[in-house]
Amino acid sequence: MPLLGVNIDHIATLRQQRRAPYPDLVLAARACENAGADSIVAHLREDRRHIQDADVFALRKHVTTRFNLEMALSSDIVRIACRLKPDQVTLVPERRQELTTEGGLDVVRNARRIAAAARRFKKRNIGVSLFIEPSELQVKAAGDIGIGIVELHTGAYAESSSLGQRRMRLKELREACAVAGALGLVVNAGHGLDYENVCPVASMAQVHELNIGYAIVCHSLFVGLEQAVRQMKALAKGSRRIRGGA
Repeated sequence: MPLLGVNIDHIATLRQQRRAPYPDLVLAARACENAGADSIVAHLREDRRHIQDADVFALRKHVTTRFNLEMALSSDIVRIACRLKPDQVTLVPERRQELTTEGGLDVVRNARRIAAAARRFKKRNIGVSLFIEPSELQVKAAGDIGIGIVELHTGAYAESSSLGQRRMRLKELREACAVAGALGLVVNAGHGLDYENVCPVASMAQVHELNIGYAIVCHSLFVGLEQAVRQMKALAKGSRRIRGGA
């Protein structure tokens, strides 16, 4: 079954509404790990709208699974990541006006900058993943610059408004998985996945890890954080078994 990375950004969003010391992100990460999360994900944005610098250093100290730092190719954030030494960084595009990440990183256009940052991270034994659109062009560009992990952006699939659109987006994801697999890349997936749409993505045999945050945090308001994580893990596990990795 695919692993589950839990993004805790929006627990920090709630805290920042009052600039309060709670909810405590370390306690949130611990609850997620207790419920079976395989990694903890946090996005240190340039505008610090939710996750703060102190948060990532506290999480790095206390996360016992893997800590995945999402980040843009900002020189300031790159310096912080090099000091922090998370288990993995996931490079994403970022615009200050967006509510959430709106698309994948353009690896073709930014190949030199990505390669330079990746070299810095690799010298510090930090794994590097690229959050990209599920396109052959972007997957091959990631492979060309020596990146070992790609995270396929599932937003277009999650936002599909018809069955036909959904099938087309799933086909794109499967094809991107096949290209990545042929290049020997590890394939992760995330963005917009929830309890109703996760199974078709989780069932893809090449998908190594799902990264999900907003849906889990929202559901946790009703069932608690640990139960919300357990339910998502169960869906991911069940979909792979039922569909046989289709």
